[in-house]
Amino acid sequence: MRSRLNAAPIRAVVLDMDGLMLDTEGMSRDAWRKTLAEWGFAITEEQYLQLIGLTVADVGNIMRRWYGAGIPFETIYRRKLAMVNEIIAAGGVPQKSGLAAFLAAVDSLGLRKAVATSTARDRAVYKLGLAGVPGTFDAVAGGDEVKNGKPAPDLFLLAARRIGIPPEACLAFEDSDPGVLSARNAGMRVVVIPDQKPPSPEAGAAAWKIVPSLADAAEQLAGWVDAA
Repeated sequence: MRSRLNAAPIRAVVLDMDGLMLDTEGMSRDAWRKTLAEWGFAITEEQYLQLIGLTVADVGNIMRRWYGAGIPFETIYRRKLAMVNEIIAAGGVPQKSGLAAFLAAVDSLGLRKAVATSTARDRAVYKLGLAGVPGTFDAVAGGDEVKNGKPAPDLFLLAARRIGIPPEACLAFEDSDPGVLSARNAGMRVVVIPDQKPPSPEAGAAAWKIVPSLADAAEQLAGWVDAA
């Protein structure tokens, strides 16, 4: 697998959304804290970090383990979503620094681009539009469209199928441990751009590159494509 990955030319990029392109993890964390408090539950920073990159279904399963099987997760999640919408209405959806330059670099190289996000597809398209993300994507794969969320490979494989590019010819970009492992399990090279925390040892070992920002990735992308 590794030699095959190293030999394949890069023809597309597949991007995570929250925490990579959109600076939304902070608002999500605050909304979870406030919403859970309304039901008498508390969530620590360490617990929140375990939720990053997961689908809604997987978050629900984890919270049932933490707080008990009887927790009204669906009701709580709807309230959390409404609270995030209130935050968005007040302040918009901020882009991560360097996103415009990175997407311009992708387009200048003629690469196809797709999104693979644990967020439901329709909501992902909505948030990308609100954020004013420049350009268009060839495909968006959402967490509600696959049976198994990250770190399973399903989302990245779906994104690759939709743009018609083999996974080994796709360069994935992720910020979360589940996302890094998902892309690597799909057979893609993965560039990690950490957001809320450094990659775990397992995710670090699975990474092809680790860079501090999208701006750095924009500067290095042409060299990575040429080298591949």
